[in-house]
Amino acid sequence: MKKTIITVVGKDTVGIIARVCTYLAENNVNILDISQTIVQGFFNMMMVTDATRSERTIGELSDGLNKLGEEIGVDIRCQHEDIFNKMHRI
Repeated sequence: MKKTIITVVGKDTVGIIARVCTYLAENNVNILDISQTIVQGFFNMMMVTDATRSERTIGELSDGLNKLGEEIGVDIRCQHEDIFNKMHRI
């Protein structure tokens, strides 16, 4: 399984979740878990996904999500689960 961790942070606007989920669905990426909050107008979302069926590499998915983030005014990061875990271990 190619698990990825996707984070989305920025000012809250209509359609952020819809746009990100549409991009993932179009690229055959399955959402395994999702958490999102809005605090004083700031949007924060974290997703655990499975990119096994995607024809794109994690790098290509990350590039596409970065471009999408620029279009909708948020910062989107996509990392392989192993890299995310190594960066955030205590």
